[in-house]
Amino acid sequence: QVQLVESGGGLVQAGESLTLSCAVFGDTATYNGFAWYVQLPGNEREIERELVAAISSEGATKYADFVKDRLTISRDDAKNTVTLLMDNLKPEDTAVYYCSTGHYYVGHYFPAAGYWGQGTQVTVSS
Repeated sequence: QVQLVESGGGLVQAGESLTLSCAVFGDTATYNGFAWYVQLPGNEREIERELVAAISSEGATKYADFVKDRLTISRDDAKNTVTLLMDNLKPEDTAVYYCSTGHYYVGHYFPAAGYWGQGTQVTVSS
């Protein structure tokens, strides 16, 4: 069983930065990757979440085009944490951000079914 707990969201001004953290509990040996997804306002279903960043156990990363160069994903396996550094935030970044574990192969990330945190709200004002 895996539990993911996100934190670090909040209300910021456009252009500011935020760091989101995901604490990982349980046995993730089955999975080699972690990722952050967004659920945009108006989208209620889990299937509508969009990948923003993923990282493999070897440190390979993948980013959505709309966040490229503004977000940095990292992982610290010794501390069981996954971090998302968000720079130069824009109002359109406003969303609930979710942490995920899953499989990362050949540049593609596949989330493990059912393993999501509760999400952390990021709100960016203009």
